[in-house]
Amino acid sequence: MAPRSEGGMTAGDAQHRPVEPTSFATLDALNAALAAEPPLVPGGTHSVPGEGPVGAAIAFVGEQPGDEEDRQGRPFVGPAGRLLDRAMAEAGISRDRVYVTNAVKQFKFIQRGKRRIHQTPTAGEVSRARWWLHQELDLVHPRVVVALGATAGLALAGRKVAVTRERGPLLFDNRRGYLTVHPSYLLRLPDEPARQAAYAAFLTDLNAIREMAA
Repeated sequence: MAPRSEGGMTAGDAQHRPVEPTSFATLDALNAALAAEPPLVPGGTHSVPGEGPVGAAIAFVGEQPGDEEDRQGRPFVGPAGRLLDRAMAEAGISRDRVYVTNAVKQFKFIQRGKRRIHQTPTAGEVSRARWWLHQELDLVHPRVVVALGATAGLALAGRKVAVTRERGPLLFDNRRGYLTVHPSYLLRLPDEPARQAAYAAFLTDLNAIREMAA
């Protein structure tokens, strides 16, 4: 089962959309249906579902699973996830009380020898996966949805977002949201002073998010 087709989609996109929309009563039912879908991205192996309690005050949405997430079948367990855990702990946000997921549920990569190199999902791939994300959030029903990076912002807002310009509280359709950087951005910064400054700004965002959700 999968969602209805939308205008502007290609014939390839349409295979993920039946004529009539389908709603799911539980996250388990949604995730089972998603697991049965064809890959949403080239090279996708299996879907990595979101994780956390229904009714969580905060839902964090990233881009897509990485190599470790794909191997373990859990979101945010790689280097970026460990950095997010550290920052949440410092901001007084408990990982086991939030919901974490991704805009695209499968790891898009190219194989280079033994390494699987991350590839950013295209706008079309994000669009194909967007219905699943919004169904998921409808079931979790968080008070605040956090877009970690531009890909998550695109999936939630349905348009391109500029993190540097729009960073902060943002309305995603009818959802109270917040746009900030993805933790992987902090890991990619070239020098320690820049990383420290960016990490401090990320903590400021997380504190603001915690207050929004209170």
